[in-house]
Amino acid sequence: MITRPFDWRDLPMLHRYRDQGVYLYSALVLTRGSLLIPSAMIASVAPGVGVFTSVCEDGTNEQPLIGQAVQNQGSTLAQMTFLAPRPALAGKDLSALVEYMVAQAGERGALRLLADVEEQCEAFEPLRKLGFAIYSRQRIWKFPEQVNGNSQTLSWRTATDQDNIPVRALYNNIAPGLVQQAESYPAERLRGMVYWKGDNLLGYAEFKYGHKGIWVQPLVHPDVNELTKMLSGLLHNIPNRYSRPVYVCVRTYQSWLDAPLKDLGAEAGPPQAVMVKHLAVSAKQTRPYALPTLEGGRPEVSAPIAHSETNHS
Repeated sequence: MITRPFDWRDLPMLHRYRDQGVYLYSALVLTRGSLLIPSAMIASVAPGVGVFTSVCEDGTNEQPLIGQAVQNQGSTLAQMTFLAPRPALAGKDLSALVEYMVAQAGERGALRLLADVEEQCEAFEPLRKLGFAIYSRQRIWKFPEQVNGNSQTLSWRTATDQDNIPVRALYNNIAPGLVQQAESYPAERLRGMVYWKGDNLLGYAEFKYGHKGIWVQPLVHPDVNELTKMLSGLLHNIPNRYSRPVYVCVRTYQSWLDAPLKDLGAEAGPPQAVMVKHLAVSAKQTRPYALPTLEGGRPEVSAPIAHSETNHS
């Protein structure tokens, strides 16, 4: 197997794969569309933008594999965006390609590689065999141009820096430990809206915008009483929506949001597994240290002292 970075000579092959990609970053593809070709071209001429595309060939006439991941500057998370071509994923060994992508992400400081995968997808089982583990599941609800219900704001407002600590506390209370180990807390600069009731923060919604749609990632406390009205107020007051569709991502640990979203006219997408491959683990190793001679006697036998190191896989 030969693995290497994508370059301009691969464009004809990528063009053949344009309708054969398995997309693994739902927020990106739903807000910006299928970027298989444009993003690979950008990565080949400007590697510093945080998009890296890789090619795996076996020296035969079979279809080479292509994979891509993105990583924001300074982030310890990298996100797989696509694998292609779809027909070759089930029968080909992805290990060489994935290991190469892991090495590239590790060189950029990533500690985890994430992927959103439908369980019926051709890439699901191969990724599990390569060390990707499910840490949550999610369903994406799509709203058309119109949303049912009223447009009351019900205390939703744009988040400010003063909301950072309460939003962090809400995240820590709602997100399970497995999720917190895999994902980072929402960005230091909050990009969304908050819902206060008196002195209590009961909701936060993170937004991602693109020309194809708007992605909403909500955190809602289960103690909210008027949940349908609350969500209706959020969806009616998303800034700069225009006529774009809205996609609300609901993780299984917030399943109480499903019924209100359905009542508001949303259409549920297929369930997805949210997977992570940890690129570094903390391991304790023992290293002997000689103890000094006490009162003129012989030195004691060396005693092991725990020493923490980081091993990169």
